[in-house]
Amino acid sequence: QGVEFDYSTVHAVMTIKNAGYEAIIINNNPETVSTDYTTADKLYFEPLTPEDVMNIIEFEKPEGVVTTLGGQTAINLAQPLFDRGVKIIGTDCAAIDRAEDRNAFENLLNELNIPRAKGKAVTNLEDGIAAAAEIGYPVLVRPSFVLGGRAMQIVANEEQLRHYLRTAVEIDEDKPVLVDKYIYGKEVEVDAICDGRDVFVPGIMELVEKTGIHSGDSISVYPSFSISNKVKGIILQYAKKLGLGIGIVGLYNIQFIVDENDDVYIIEVNPRSSRTVPFLSKATGYSLADIATEVIMGKSLKEQGIFDIYPEEKKRWYVKVPVFSFNKIRGLDAYLSPEMKSTGEAIGYDDKLNRALYKALQASGMHLQNYGTVFCTIADKDKEEALPLIRRFYKLGFNIQATAGTAKFLKNNGIRTHELSKISEGSDEIPDALRQGHIAYFINTKDPGSHNTNDGAQLRQVATEYNVTMFTSLDTVDALLDVLEETTLTISTIDA
Repeated sequence: QGVEFDYSTVHAVMTIKNAGYEAIIINNNPETVSTDYTTADKLYFEPLTPEDVMNIIEFEKPEGVVTTLGGQTAINLAQPLFDRGVKIIGTDCAAIDRAEDRNAFENLLNELNIPRAKGKAVTNLEDGIAAAAEIGYPVLVRPSFVLGGRAMQIVANEEQLRHYLRTAVEIDEDKPVLVDKYIYGKEVEVDAICDGRDVFVPGIMELVEKTGIHSGDSISVYPSFSISNKVKGIILQYAKKLGLGIGIVGLYNIQFIVDENDDVYIIEVNPRSSRTVPFLSKATGYSLADIATEVIMGKSLKEQGIFDIYPEEKKRWYVKVPVFSFNKIRGLDAYLSPEMKSTGEAIGYDDKLNRALYKALQASGMHLQNYGTVFCTIADKDKEEALPLIRRFYKLGFNIQATAGTAKFLKNNGIRTHELSKISEGSDEIPDALRQGHIAYFINTKDPGSHNTNDGAQLRQVATEYNVTMFTSLDTVDALLDVLEETTLTISTIDA
């Protein structure tokens, strides 16, 4: 439905047509290339519901249906269509169930001896409270079968969990809520192809932001920039075990956590094409959707000339940066969380990582300045981590402004800081500074699970309205500083 799945669909159609088949697309999204009538042999612009799709199938009588290249909307149709006698080509319903059903997936991981964060599915509020107490806070909570991390939150205590379970989600026997231990670490992602015998992983992507921010809202880098060869080996081993164990025939996506001890945990497996397929295809030079479609139609990886699970990594750096539309979507809080908020992406590539990052940030529409004022309001839990970052801004010549608690902390650590009063203290000086363009970068973090009735939420709204470059993740700030320091160094060298 979205542009990333549109990419997979269009490539699949070309491969299907080249194989001599008639290719028919059913889509309900007018914003896609696949709904251009010249793409497929036939286009049905219809709702993606079992009833509407069945009307078309009964009329066209196709040899089968591919459901794994159109995102979660398409894959949700696999079981209803199979129940009505339709042949599902590629990854079948049993495999989809092994990846998406919580208990089936847990059992498979245990069989394969693959670790994941401790967690539990609960069907009522009190069971949720008991599960979180047993697992230990902070926990990641979400409805089962979510799309785009919808209604996913990190909660830090029982009060926040009760609020979430009462207000954010429906919870009952048919709609369990998943409560998982939140592990803080590096997030790593792969798109892979399995043909039932072999597995192919064209590249391993590492996210700049640590766990806690949806992968679609994170900066993604290929090849990975900080994980060890040992970790890469474990990731490839798990990818092969999962592809064969689940029964994937075609594309699948796996997200991992790597903790400080280099232990690797599974976050989830999506038994379908993912949003990173276009990026990884462009970065590695392997057209994943085409290769996967050949596999779906019965041509093995070896028959396609692919013999290694992991090819040699590219010497260039490729960076994918999310694009947001906060100023167009009224009322949406710009604070990044496990719930996806980006509406697009931009790619930069270069022989040097920081230059690739600079290009991608610029292409995403971020306004980059190597001078001006940085305003910060930092949660207590983040102050120590933020200190060296703000000191780097200070050494680059930026003015530093902050709210009272952050200002006091920075001053005590030798950084000249101008203190500004909060909105809750009856002052408009911070919103005015944001509106008047006096602030180059706004850095704002908050405690997990805190609600948006505070000063920070109001300031994020003002920053969004006036296009102030804002960061709610310190990992992104770190990446920006790498770029600014290299840019400043380059300018200084030229001047010299």
